[in-house]
Amino acid sequence: MQNMNVEEKSAFVAIVGRPNVGKSSLMNRMLGQKVAIVSSKPQTTRTRIMGVLTESENQLVFLDTPGLLKPRDRLGEYMVKSVTSSVAGVDAALLVVEAGTEISPADMDLIAKFQSLQLPAVLCVNKIDLLEDKSRLMPQIAALNEKYNFAAVVPVSARSGDGIDELKAELKKLSQPGGHMFPDDTLTDQPERVLAGEFVREKMLRLLNKEVPHGVAVVVRRLKERTDGSCIDIEAEIYCERDSHKGIIIGKGGAMLKRIGTDARKELERFYGVKVNLQLQVMVKPNWRNKEAALRSFGFDTKDLLE
Repeated sequence: MQNMNVEEKSAFVAIVGRPNVGKSSLMNRMLGQKVAIVSSKPQTTRTRIMGVLTESENQLVFLDTPGLLKPRDRLGEYMVKSVTSSVAGVDAALLVVEAGTEISPADMDLIAKFQSLQLPAVLCVNKIDLLEDKSRLMPQIAALNEKYNFAAVVPVSARSGDGIDELKAELKKLSQPGGHMFPDDTLTDQPERVLAGEFVREKMLRLLNKEVPHGVAVVVRRLKERTDGSCIDIEAEIYCERDSHKGIIIGKGGAMLKRIGTDARKELERFYGVKVNLQLQVMVKPNWRNKEAALRSFGFDTKDLLE
């Protein structure tokens, strides 16, 4: 039972950085539960995803944001807006960079935002397990520290878990008194249907090549647990932009769609802890990434783009 004499504290923390530095993997590792999809392709995360970590008196509310990139379509504009609005409304930021890399224009844009907001920030150097020459870490950290007065610098590996406890400890130092923002058992703000659709999209990102997976959206039309609790029935629609892409997603004799469905079902069963009956249908909606109505219908809040 929690000591009621201990004052509860919380902090909203935006996890930011350029694409493919491991922001989602990092949040999943800190939460100890997968709430954001992960792939080796950039632009995996499209929306701002909230994850909540409550440990004793501290509650950290993470906002996992899309990688900051130059937008090529309305969806890209939405993703950039998601990052900038997230940074503007938080108590602290977690800047994630990849070990052994140079400072990028995206990093500098984010640091400029921190400076304008006088925002406390922690620097997280991720993927240290992949850096063979560890001597490259210190010059990288020194160069970034010259650009901003970070509250702490923590090298980590989201994949192995090295440094994660130290990172959480530093972020907890930034939490402020005033109680917890969410019930202590809250994990994410993602509705179940959105989470299920994201798990399907993750498998397409991993199995499909080139531009095809970036032109895909998944909408879960039905998610219902059977009355005896033995199974969850999920019906999802996969939207792509071209007939040729539809053929690739379905594959010869339906083989690729079957593989996507099998991998997604296994992931969903791990998440829910029960059997899942997953039904997928592939549909074509040309140029949906540039259409406001389509973006809204797929769950993207586009009102900021109209300003």
